[in-house]
Amino acid sequence: MKYFGRYGTSKRFARILVASSWPVIIAGKRLSNVPLLRWIINPFFKRPHNELTVIPIQAAVEKPESALIPRRVMEGLLSMIDDIFIFDECVCRSICGCSEKPKNIGCMALGPSARRIHPSHGRWASQEEAFAHVDRAARAGLVANVAHTWIDSVAFGLSDFRSLMFICFCDDCCCIFRRHMKSRGPNLDKAYRKLPGIGITVNGELCTGCGSCVDGCFLHAIDLRDGTAYITGDCAGCGRCLDACAQGALALHMDSEGELLDQLVRRIKSLSTIPLNNPR
Repeated sequence: MKYFGRYGTSKRFARILVASSWPVIIAGKRLSNVPLLRWIINPFFKRPHNELTVIPIQAAVEKPESALIPRRVMEGLLSMIDDIFIFDECVCRSICGCSEKPKNIGCMALGPSARRIHPSHGRWASQEEAFAHVDRAARAGLVANVAHTWIDSVAFGLSDFRSLMFICFCDDCCCIFRRHMKSRGPNLDKAYRKLPGIGITVNGELCTGCGSCVDGCFLHAIDLRDGTAYITGDCAGCGRCLDACAQGALALHMDSEGELLDQLVRRIKSLSTIPLNNPR
């Protein structure tokens, strides 16, 4: 048995807590760039208490082998972690009554602090079960976010924030992290960080300037310049824009699997105290 000590909040209580705080969080995000107010709001979104790294497990790329790299990076990370808890539902999609993406693909909590998660939320998982959960999320078209946020710790009643990480499988319609990010304050702007080694490029010969990728980018990280899509420095590398482009003008480029995993591990170590074993 992996549990030591008192459990955190039950599933029912956590849902009530998240649902009641949802309007406050959304209002904070919307107002985080308003003069004067942003100096009050932005400390709540400050690193290292609020940071997310995107792993585009769902992105389709030209070479099928390359499409598997992000998933193998996730598997490499999970193979280093002993404590893995899989939630049996996505709290965001359940609260919003989402009809576009499956509600029963929940987050995964990682690290010693996850031992205190109340069992009503889901189950402990082996690394193999966690790998299968990532594949299921990828097939559903969900974006993976490696998240270290104080909101998760509060919602689930977990006091040891430093020894906790989440892998959230997010959509663009209901996710509390991805919604209302187009007009954001300075700390929220820093919260969503691209993993070094992942990038989006535009083929100017194929781009028609239709603007579908501009409208679809949750960070507003794509502009139209001289009638062609332009990827700005705010890009998180989630790969959503590839699906939005009917002309196939956008492409996802990645460094080697090993380099991406090294970058992800370094980022996690800079934020948390989760023990990481040597990968299998």
